[in-house]
Amino acid sequence: MTVPNASAGKKTSAGLTYRLAGYLETLARALRRYGRDEGKVLVLGGVRSGKSRHAERLVAHHPHLVYVAPGLPASDDDPEWAARVAAHQARRPAHWKTVETTDLAGALRKATEPLLIDCLGTWLSRVLDDVGAWKQKPGWEHRLDDRLEDFLAAWAAARVPVVAVSNEVGSGVVPATSSGRLFRDVLGALNNRVSADADRVVLVVAGRALDL
Repeated sequence: MTVPNASAGKKTSAGLTYRLAGYLETLARALRRYGRDEGKVLVLGGVRSGKSRHAERLVAHHPHLVYVAPGLPASDDDPEWAARVAAHQARRPAHWKTVETTDLAGALRKATEPLLIDCLGTWLSRVLDDVGAWKQKPGWEHRLDDRLEDFLAAWAAARVPVVAVSNEVGSGVVPATSSGRLFRDVLGALNNRVSADADRVVLVVAGRALDL
């Protein structure tokens, strides 16, 4: 009579558990990938990575959408920036509503339709200017913390689908200026906080999207 091998049984059970865990993870990734944006999505990427185009594709199926543009408005004083703004505007479907504001917390709290925020990097640049960070005005750190925490609280409480685009700034060289290092450090920390309360995070590199 053959005596059952208990060790072999444990190995078989462990193998099944491992395969089942792998299957469930694959299924979860597929659901995140094809679930579009029914929740809060953070889309990260470097300059000209394709992050904005990818974010726009994620929300393209919505019949109504509010595009929140927190960057500087187009100006004749900066033709290069005006050209960037015009290119973004030209891509937007006619049925999208555009709101130009730095009050992201207010936009999130008042939202009754899906939002696309593009992008947190340009928003932060304006906030740092508003609070006096560039000139190191007294109390700027506290004013900055208040603005960031207000936005993060609104992000956490969002009840509509929202896709936020942000710059990935941690992969380049150390900025040569103190203002550049300040921007990099604050945006990196902000991305971490936004990511922690997102349902999905996507990194876009050379037009390719990777779910994180």
